[in-house]
Amino acid sequence: MKLTFHKFHGTGNDFIIIDNRSIKINLNTDQIQFLCDRHFGIGADGLMFLENHPSLAFKMRYYNSDGNESTMCGNGGRCLTAFAQKLELASEKVIFDAIDGLHESVINKNDTISLKMSDVSEFTVKNNNYLLNTGSPHYVIFEPEVNTINVFKRGSTIRNSKEFEPYGVNVDFVQFLGNDLFVRTYERGVENETLSCGTGVTASAICATINMNTDKNSWDIKTLGGKLNVRFKKTGNNKFTDVWLTGPAKFVFKGEIEI
Repeated sequence: MKLTFHKFHGTGNDFIIIDNRSIKINLNTDQIQFLCDRHFGIGADGLMFLENHPSLAFKMRYYNSDGNESTMCGNGGRCLTAFAQKLELASEKVIFDAIDGLHESVINKNDTISLKMSDVSEFTVKNNNYLLNTGSPHYVIFEPEVNTINVFKRGSTIRNSKEFEPYGVNVDFVQFLGNDLFVRTYERGVENETLSCGTGVTASAICATINMNTDKNSWDIKTLGGKLNVRFKKTGNNKFTDVWLTGPAKFVFKGEIEI
């Protein structure tokens, strides 16, 4: 089968995107693994289908590079919005369906895309670190020097630990840079560090506000792949609503591949 695809990235977090509005394309786990393989396939952290929805602009289906359907991907949602704009399915604002519910996206005039994330009303403190869900589960660790950390080694150990069985967890290492943050993330499903993680920086920003016991509601965040912003509304009991992830979503190339 000849497959047409588009490649996008959001601050280095890269995705294969397939227009599947016809619902004719069904890929198995091995095929998705092959397409995402950086040596033998196209190469990507994940693969997304854009599909029709009966009442919304489109539906998002996301798979990690291990070939399994996954939970929400923030950078992926922003990239899929950029692809929808390319297909003339989205203009300035769009609402779409994903595995964790409905999401609103705004295409900004400064060449960025803002994605409304899930509200966060619960978190757990474990060993002075934070566990919460921002569409995907994240374990957030604050460190004084994130650049010195072996993210793959520590991240994989935590991700595969018994306390997070059976599904594992994403692991974020966070450093305060004055009023900003520096975040590095080990992603389950990719089973490696990615250059950026949208749900991860969202979790990190929320945890930074909790950790500092502050009312700060907007964080500029440095990742290995570029800069993002997370803003939200915080109520007195550490509930976070109106959560927005903002950053670039770039088209890389279009191609065809035989699978």
